[in-house]
Amino acid sequence: MTNPGLATAQHLLAQAVNALAAVVGSGDNTELVSTLTTCESAARQLERVTVDAVAALDRRGGFTERGYKSATQALTDLLGCERFEAHRRVAAAEQVAPRTGLDGATLPPRLPATADGFARGRTSLRHVEVITRLLNSAAAGRLSPDAWAGAEVQLAGWAGQYTPRELHEWGKALVEALDQDGAEPDDRPPAQVNELFLSRLPDGGGKIKGRFDDAAMFDAIAAVIDAKAKPLTADDDRPVGQRQAEALADVCGYVLDHGDVPECGGRRPHVNVLIRLEDLQNRARAACLDFGGTVSPESLRMLCCDAAVVPIVMDGKGQPLDVGRITRTIPDGLRRAVAARDRGCAHPGCGRPASWTECHHILPWEQGGETKLSNLVLLCKVHHRQIHSSGWSVRIRDGLPEFIPPKWIDYEQRPRRRALPHLVGV
Repeated sequence: MTNPGLATAQHLLAQAVNALAAVVGSGDNTELVSTLTTCESAARQLERVTVDAVAALDRRGGFTERGYKSATQALTDLLGCERFEAHRRVAAAEQVAPRTGLDGATLPPRLPATADGFARGRTSLRHVEVITRLLNSAAAGRLSPDAWAGAEVQLAGWAGQYTPRELHEWGKALVEALDQDGAEPDDRPPAQVNELFLSRLPDGGGKIKGRFDDAAMFDAIAAVIDAKAKPLTADDDRPVGQRQAEALADVCGYVLDHGDVPECGGRRPHVNVLIRLEDLQNRARAACLDFGGTVSPESLRMLCCDAAVVPIVMDGKGQPLDVGRITRTIPDGLRRAVAARDRGCAHPGCGRPASWTECHHILPWEQGGETKLSNLVLLCKVHHRQIHSSGWSVRIRDGLPEFIPPKWIDYEQRPRRRALPHLVGV
């Protein structure tokens, strides 16, 4: 039977949400700003109620009696949230909710000042997580009980003024200042965390997240990415994040082509081209990569220029009828010939060396283009993408590649060539 108080709370909450939604639809700018602050305050108060409920269920064995040994897993299933979000609530419950002693007596929260700020809505769940991490650090563990308690009060006060990231920076400095003696002398190097996580995105592509405590290791990575992420020209307006991402892809592509990589990963990605039987003559409409998911036709056409392609013929029910052999690669000798001619990325104004380029089929291979010198041109990744998507075209004339810009760049579409000093006077 539903508790009348719970039913009333649910009804009032629904009314409040509807009232706020009405303000969003009809309010002026001042009212909208006030709505944002009201929603944030309400969200924090609801977070506090959620954490208190988690703590109460855990104390009473509410998750255990439902077959869960882990409160985090129970919350993940119950609320449909990510595991890290569930863990954040469980961890907060352990720090800011009242506890039960071995004798059954109620004990105050481990972080009383933080719990008070959390209850008043001055402290968010992320703030609680940051304070917990700071006070569980090795440096905080060396503080006296009084110093530790004083630090907790100060951190809880700062939580109302700073973002979680700023609080972490200030809090780390505070704990280090209080820990004047530092760690015990030890000849052993400190434990380091060097880790990298790759995760796929549902619609293709993925995310990379890493941490490198080893400064030399991080510097080696940063130095290569920084060198490759420089703007190509004065007009290169790509955001820093995009330039760094493309620099990392460039470096990895170079290693796959030239590095001493184990055989299982030492080849360029094989592109599985899924072809409907009736569309066999119009192949390369879609593809799946081993790690990146489905790629767009535009990206596929670009990748097919310099990767092994495995055509997979599908029947009307989506079942594979035949898996073909790898049917096109660019032989090393031919690539060397293209490099000797183009001396790097052939696009006008680009100075990237041949070792950082890809071979592009001028007439696409899926349209009958041959893998021969007169149908190949070297392009860096940026200009390779551009030639597939921005209206530029390329052709071979007098034995050299020349590029024709789209009309919005040059209405007369006058051909352009990269300056090749070694041909001066020829």
